Amino acid sequence: MSNSRAIIIIVFILLVFAALVIKLVDIQIVRSEELKYYAQRQQTNLEKIDAERGMIYDRNNVLLVYNRNDYSFYLDLRMVSNKGKKKIAEKFSSVFGKSKNYYYNLMSDSGKIICLEKKAPGEKAFLLTNFKINGLFYKEDPTRVYHYGDLASHVLGFVGTEDQGVNGIEKAFDKQLGGENGTRLVERDAIGDMITVAEEETKPAVPGDNLVLTINKTYQAILEEELRKGLSEYGGTAAIGIIMDPNTGEILSLANMNDYDPNKYWEYSDDERRNRAVTDTYEPGSTFKSITMAALLDQKLVNENDKVFVENGKYKFKNISIFDTHKHSWLTVKGVMEESSDIGMAKLVQNIDDDLFYKYVRAFGFGNYTSTDLPGEVKGKLKKPNEWSQFTKTFMSFGYEVAVTPIQLITAYSAIINGGILYQPQLIKREVSHNGKIVMEFSPKEVRTVISPQTSAEMRKILVGVVKNGTGQNAKLDFITVGGKTGTSQKLINGSYSKSDYNSSFIGFFPAEKPKIICLILVISPEKGKYGGFVAAPIFKNVAQRIINTDVKYFQDQQPDQMKKGNDLKVVFADNKKNGKENLVPAGKPVKILGDNLGAFATDEMPDLINYNLRDGIKILNRLGLKYKVNGSGIIISQSIKAGEKISKGLLCNIDCKEIKINGASVY
Repeated sequence: MSNSRAIIIIVFILLVFAALVIKLVDIQIVRSEELKYYAQRQQTNLEKIDAERGMIYDRNNVLLVYNRNDYSFYLDLRMVSNKGKKKIAEKFSSVFGKSKNYYYNLMSDSGKIICLEKKAPGEKAFLLTNFKINGLFYKEDPTRVYHYGDLASHVLGFVGTEDQGVNGIEKAFDKQLGGENGTRLVERDAIGDMITVAEEETKPAVPGDNLVLTINKTYQAILEEELRKGLSEYGGTAAIGIIMDPNTGEILSLANMNDYDPNKYWEYSDDERRNRAVTDTYEPGSTFKSITMAALLDQKLVNENDKVFVENGKYKFKNISIFDTHKHSWLTVKGVMEESSDIGMAKLVQNIDDDLFYKYVRAFGFGNYTSTDLPGEVKGKLKKPNEWSQFTKTFMSFGYEVAVTPIQLITAYSAIINGGILYQPQLIKREVSHNGKIVMEFSPKEVRTVISPQTSAEMRKILVGVVKNGTGQNAKLDFITVGGKTGTSQKLINGSYSKSDYNSSFIGFFPAEKPKIICLILVISPEKGKYGGFVAAPIFKNVAQRIINTDVKYFQDQQPDQMKKGNDLKVVFADNKKNGKENLVPAGKPVKILGDNLGAFATDEMPDLINYNLRDGIKILNRLGLKYKVNGSGIIISQSIKAGEKISKGLLCNIDCKEIKINGASVY
C-alpha cells in the first residue's frame, strides 16, 4: 500500500509539474505577445494633458479672470486596507481641517472610486506630496477664478463642469481661450503611482490665448454700484446699464442687476445668469423719438423751430386718443423733444413716407442683430410696412409697436451723436498668445452711415436741450454739458398695457460738444418715480459724475478755450452785469462751472457771493463742499469767508441776507 501511495503522489506531482510547464510555455511562447500587450495596456496609459485656459484682462490690462492650480484627490476602495483608511482620515483631517468622521463616512461608500477632496488648493496639495497609501491618487484640477466676483459677470460668463465656456466671453471665445490639449504616455505601478513618462510619445498642450477686453474695470464697478443703489432707492425687478464709446462702438461696461458670481454659478438660476442687455426686448417708449426725429431732420421734412399744435394734452388720432403728460398748446419741434410730447411726434411723423421711415429705423439697426460678441442676442421686433396697421407708424414714432434690445438702442444712439455712423458693438480689443505675441487686433467696424454729420449735430443740440430745459433735467451735470433722452413705456402684460408696470429709461452722453461717453440706464418696473426722468436719469447722473471724477481728462477737455491758451477767464454772472460783478479765474487753474450761468470759480478759493440771491448762493456753497449758516433771507449782503481766501471742504461760512423790494415786490 505504501508503494501505491508513493506512486500516486509521484504521478500527481508529475502532472502538476507538467501543467506548470505547459502553462509557462503558453505564457512565454504561445501567448507571449498577447499577454505583453495587455500588461502594457494596464501599466501604461495615454493620458490627456489639459491646456491652460487663457486669461482675460480689461482694457487697462487689469486681470479679471485667471486659473488657480488646484488638485482633486481620489481613493480606489478596492485597494485600501482598514489601516490605510485610518491613516488617510488622520492625514486629510489635519491638512483640510475637517473631522476624521467626515472622511470615514466617505470611505464607507460602496463605490469603487471616491473623491476625498475636490479642487484642493495647491498649497494644501503640497502637504500631501509624500503621503503614499495604496489606492490614493490625485489629478490636476485647475479652477477658473473670477477675481472680482460678480463684477462684469454677464460679460465674462463662466466655465462649466466640462471645462467649456458657458455664457459671455467664455462661451463666445471658448476655442481661443481653451487652447489645444496634449497627450502623454505614462507608465504606472500596481498602486497607480507614476513610474515613467515616454517623452518621445508626449504631445505638449498649447495654452489658450489671452483676451484684452474693451471693458473698463473702474467704469464697470461704478455702473454696477449705481444700478444697485438705484434698485434699492426706486425698486424694480431688474436694471440694465451699458456704457459705450460712441465713436468706436467699444463697450466700456455692461451690467445687469441683479447679477451673479461666476465662481459659484451653480448657486444662481438661469434667470439671474441671463444677459438681459442682449436677450430681452422691450418697447422703448420716448427714447425712440430720437430715431424718428433724426429721420425727419435728415430728410429736411421738419426744422427745429417749426411749431406744432399739441392739442393741450389730448389728441384724437383716427379713433384712438393720444395723451401727453404735460399739457401744451403749441410747441416747436425742439420743444416736442424737450417736453417728450407723444402728440407732437405723432403729428410730425406723418410727414415721412412709410417705406422711408422703415428704412431709417432698419438702418439704425433695429430688427437685426448688432453682431456683438455676446451670445444669445436676439433681433428684436420690427414689422415691415406691408404688415403695418393704420396706427403702426404713429405709435412707432414714440416707441410702441417696436421691440428693441438695450444693446440695439445704445448702438443706434451712438450713430445719432457721433456724426451719423453706425458701429458694430465691440468687446475685444486684442487676442494675445501665451508667449505675449499679438494674435489679432480688433478695430472698430463701421456698419453704415445712417444720417449726415449735419443732422447728427442738430440732434446733439436738441438732446442737450432735453437735459437743459426738458424731461431730462435730473441728468444735468454741474460742469460738463450733457445731452440725452428720457423714456417711459407701459409694459405689455398678457396682451394689455399695464397701468402700474413701466420700463423707465434714460440714454445720455457727454461731453455734448464732442461725445466720448454714452450711457443707457433701464429700470424695469420701478416702484417709485415711474418716469425715466425721475428714475433712470438720476442714476445716469451719478454714474457720469463718478466717471468724470475718476478720469480728469473729461473735465480738462471741457475747460474754456481761454484757459487752455493761458489767458485769464472773465466770467460775467447771469444778471447781465446788473450788479456790475465780475470774477477772474487764473489761467490753467481747475474750475467748476456751477450750473446754468452761475459762473466759474477756482475750487480752492472763496468766491464773492455778495448780491447773489440766497438760493444760488447756497447752490454754490454746496458744490464747493462748504457748510453754511444763514441769517435772514433774500439777497446775500455779507459772508464770513472773504472772497479770494483759500478754502477746503467742510469749512463753515456764515452768510447774512436781506430782502430787497422793487416796486413793492420782494427780490429773491
